[in-house]
Amino acid sequence: MRIYIDTISFLVNFGFRGITGSIKRELILIVMERLNSNLYLQNCYIMKENERLRKKAQLLNQENQALLSELKQKLSKANNNNSKGKNSATSAVPDLNLGSTSNPNPSQP
Repeated sequence: MRIYIDTISFLVNFGFRGITGSIKRELILIVMERLNSNLYLQNCYIMKENERLRKKAQLLNQENQALLSELKQKLSKANNNNSKGKNSATSAVPDLNLGSTSNPNPSQP
C-alpha cells in the first residue's frame, strides 16, 4: 500500500511535468484502482482470518464450558461425600479424578 501512495506522490510532484490534465487523471486512476484492488484483497484475507479465529474461539469456549461442567460435577460429588460423614481431614480436598471422562463432543456438555 505504501508503494502506491509513494507512486502517487511521486507522479504528482515530479512525474507529471509536461503531461496534460487528462493523462494525469488517467494515471492517478490506474494507480488508485491498483491500490483499491490490493486493499480489497487484504480486507478479504483479514475477514477470512477473523472468521477462522472466531470459530476457534467458539470451540475453545465450548471446551471450557464442558470442563467447567465436569469440574462442578466432581466438586458436587466430593461435597456429597463430605456430607455423608467421611473423615473431614481426608475429604477436605476433593478428588478431581472421580469419574474422569472427557466429553468427546464439547458442544454437548
